[in-house]
Amino acid sequence: MGSEVVNKVTVTLIGKPGCHLCEVALEVIVKVITEIGDPSGVNFEELSLLDDPELMARYREQIPVVLLNGVVHDFLKMDPAGLQTAITGARSQ
Repeated sequence: MGSEVVNKVTVTLIGKPGCHLCEVALEVIVKVITEIGDPSGVNFEELSLLDDPELMARYREQIPVVLLNGVVHDFLKMDPAGLQTAITGARSQ
C-alpha cells in the first residue's frame, strides 16, 4: 500500500450577504467538501466584501469568488465537478 501525501487545502468563498449566487456557491462548496473522502484535509472560510475594502475593490463585480489556497479558482457560477477535481489535485501535490 503506497503512502500518499495529503496537503491541507483552504477553500475561500468571497461574497456578501443577500447575494443569491453566493448562497448557491456556498451550497456547492459544502456539498463538494462533504463528498470528498477525507474532508478533514480541507479548511473552509467565508469572507464578505462588506468587511474588507480591498476585497470590495478587487471582486465587487465577480462575486461569488472561490479561492483555492489564495488563488482564484472560479467566480460567478460554481462548477461542482471542477471544484472537486481542483481540491483533490491540490491535496495530492
